[in-house]
Amino acid sequence: MIRRFGSSPSAADFEALAHAAFARIPAPFADHLDGIVVRVEEFADAETLAAVGLSDPFELTGLYHGRPMDKGSVWVAGELPPRITLYRQPLLAEWCETEVMLEDLVTHVVIHEVGHHFGLSDAAMHALEDGAP
Repeated sequence: MIRRFGSSPSAADFEALAHAAFARIPAPFADHLDGIVVRVEEFADAETLAAVGLSDPFELTGLYHGRPMDKGSVWVAGELPPRITLYRQPLLAEWCETEVMLEDLVTHVVIHEVGHHFGLSDAAMHALEDGAP
């Protein structure tokens, strides 16, 4: 008997999961998310990996690109809108290696990157997660 598996979730599926995660972010935070663009790529490129101090493309599941809100100014012009990039292959690998539901995994990454939009550091977000009930 041949086992058949469905196709892996597409970039469009990941984008839909990301938008669903945005929809669950409560006010007043949700009020400050207009204009954030979500992109899905297979992997981060070598330049992006080097910029965040990584060499293994499977180590980066998402990245915030843009000026955090606490660094914004009305005098800044000509910048692209903030965006969150999800890296599909690393997310699929983590999904396969863990028992975490894909929706929960994508939500976790989106929330983490939204934290960067609000100016939170990785250390601050980990401290918040560790203190969460």
